[in-house]
Amino acid sequence: MVSEENQEFHRKTFALDTIRAAPAGVVETLGTTFTILLANRVFQAGDMAKASLVAMPSLGLLLSLFVVQGVRRSGMSVNAMLALIFAVSGGGFMVASFAGDRFDIYLMGMTVALITVTLNIPLFSQIYQKHYPNSRRGSLFSTTAFLRKIFAIGAAALFGWMLTQSLDNYPILLWSYAGASFLMVVCVLLMDRVTLSKSRQVKLFEAFRHVSEDKPFRKMLISWMILGLGNLLCFSLFVEYISNKDYGFDFDENKISLITTVVPEFLFFVFVLVWGRLFDRMNFYVLRCLINVFFALGVLFYYLGSAEWCLFVGIGLHGVARAGGNVAWSLWVTKFSPAEHVAEYMSVHTFLTGCRGVIAPFIAFKLASEIGPAWVGGIGAGLIFFATAMLGTSVAQGVETREP
Repeated sequence: MVSEENQEFHRKTFALDTIRAAPAGVVETLGTTFTILLANRVFQAGDMAKASLVAMPSLGLLLSLFVVQGVRRSGMSVNAMLALIFAVSGGGFMVASFAGDRFDIYLMGMTVALITVTLNIPLFSQIYQKHYPNSRRGSLFSTTAFLRKIFAIGAAALFGWMLTQSLDNYPILLWSYAGASFLMVVCVLLMDRVTLSKSRQVKLFEAFRHVSEDKPFRKMLISWMILGLGNLLCFSLFVEYISNKDYGFDFDENKISLITTVVPEFLFFVFVLVWGRLFDRMNFYVLRCLINVFFALGVLFYYLGSAEWCLFVGIGLHGVARAGGNVAWSLWVTKFSPAEHVAEYMSVHTFLTGCRGVIAPFIAFKLASEIGPAWVGGIGAGLIFFATAMLGTSVAQGVETREP
């Protein structure tokens, strides 16, 4: 039975997270399209610089392990740390907006913004665990994700049109990202406070003890590492593949935004509520394998198809998978972890995501220049299928996850 107090918590958190969906959706368009599009079209950046920009959010995920431990050590509330993170991110976007034609200033500002924008994920998982009931967590999360994608689609269409009119409009995009970050500061401060038990002495890698003690958690992390590497190799090149004329496509900014953001975000929008309900009802291992199949098929269509329609089919399938992947990636530790340790479990997961995310873009851009994007797509799909096969024994044995 859920207490009246807990019901009030989840209603208030859900309402504020629904409001936060608008600025969060705007910021999401950075990772799907505009970070690399601006680097390509405004600054004519080199491959290593572009790979560095793609890697920055993953570096933030890597560093999130230490943020969680820092919150434990300091006694600061989760909300206060989230507000600080979003404020710093907004400041980074403001710095980048004044770059003019200087790529070094753009790179400095975006580095700060892109790293900090992903530091929040383990902390939000603790809020969801604390305020959302187990039986409805997937549905509530997917509802706000559904709304987030409406704003992402609208922002991507608007920003793509603005850049098609003039590349000199790029500072307006960055001001929009800064404003969105500052709005998220307000939302998290208005949520009911969530705290982690304070420790007088915190070891930075203390959370990794769960990997050795929890066998199902360890197995899922290994599979996810292989899956994530394959997926990130391909994701790193989505924009590069159709914006660099050396690979056979040279679409304008509006078309690039349509393919890499509007189409997958629309499919995300359509399917995320379905995936959220499946998360609450389906065996997690089966759900993860199903999502992986959509990812692999999307990658194969996108990179191995020679026609333009293959790009749309591939990115569409990837959008469907991304909807399920977003729900599973954000909430899966709540099915494995004891309640008090959700942020720690999630910080290990995001740390490892950051590790593969930091190296994957550099590998992807190097491989693309040496053997071509089609081979990168094939390698990525192969890794995804291998990771899926690793979970096959758990599916066959009917292994269930643990609810905290």
